[in-house]
Amino acid sequence: MLRGIREQIETIFQRDPAARSTLEILVCYPGLHAILLHRVAHALYRWHVPFFPRVISAFSRFVTGIEIHPGAIIGRRFFIDHGMGVV
Repeated sequence: MLRGIREQIETIFQRDPAARSTLEILVCYPGLHAILLHRVAHALYRWHVPFFPRVISAFSRFVTGIEIHPGAIIGRRFFIDHGMGVV
């Protein structure tokens, strides 16, 4: 999981010229938060855990404004820059 987080941060540094520090990315990038929460929800969805994938997805939408269905398959270096209202 930590390797995946590091890879997401590297992707943001590569694709967003406004990214200045790892701390800024971890705290201020809702696209990162949405993707990380999606990865947890997606794992639970694949394991056929009831209810919790949707709860995590709804929480993520509430916090970030970005909705990603728990069943959606997203690649490793996916990056959401301006995600408000993305469905």
